[in-house]
Amino acid sequence: MHQLRPQVDAVRGSLFHLRTGASEHEVDAIVTEGLELFAFEVKYGTRPTARDARHLAWLRDQRGDSFTANFVAHTGGDSFLIEDRIWAMPVSALAT
Repeated sequence: MHQLRPQVDAVRGSLFHLRTGASEHEVDAIVTEGLELFAFEVKYGTRPTARDARHLAWLRDQRGDSFTANFVAHTGGDSFLIEDRIWAMPVSALAT
């Protein structure tokens, strides 16, 4: 969240955390800018899977077309597509 805050402020966006009432879904960070929505999960591991992105997939399915992109930030060095609109990216990329 500390890495995202300056970037979100620079584009005059909003930064949120999401946890559903019964805690069945939780998303570490949601960034909105205008009508665009970006979501982030942070995982300690070098090769996140669809299981690591399950809450992002749920959010994507809830939001439909207004859901721009999701990211699973991880400790590895590679960026890759996990599934539709869900990307794995190194946590170091958030600081650039």
